[in-house]
Amino acid sequence: MSFTLHDASLDDAALVTSLIHQSFEEYRDTLYPPSGSHKETAETIAAKMQKGGAILARCDEQWAGTVLYYPDEDSGLMYLGRLAILPAFRRRGLARALSLAVEDKAHAAGLPGLTLGVRVALEGNQQLFESLGYRITAGERHPGMDYVTFYTMQKVW
Repeated sequence: MSFTLHDASLDDAALVTSLIHQSFEEYRDTLYPPSGSHKETAETIAAKMQKGGAILARCDEQWAGTVLYYPDEDSGLMYLGRLAILPAFRRRGLARALSLAVEDKAHAAGLPGLTLGVRVALEGNQQLFESLGYRITAGERHPGMDYVTFYTMQKVW
């Protein structure tokens, strides 16, 4: 199995959106509050891409995953968002490769690290990012929630 990574163009916003929807579908009725990924449209994804970009992963001649990135004004770090790998392509190193590609984008932009949000309920995702050098920096709540629903994780160099 081999894969390649490609910088997405704004013309790819619908493809990026489709990969996000397909990858997050398993969480549709299991996360509370519901994932905002299901509300993404090609227009909302294009707006995020205009602030930074997206990277696409292709595996065995099929689109397999994507990730968004853009500078986060609050932290001064590069935000890594909507990391999405289609179920058939998981556990092959794509999430790691896409994450490291965003790290390269942060270095190229002269930013001192990366930040992201991960749901408390998704322990496997937390473990993935910890294995890449991210650390939990805050427990946060979605609007209207009275308990921690996600963690901010950061990797700073």
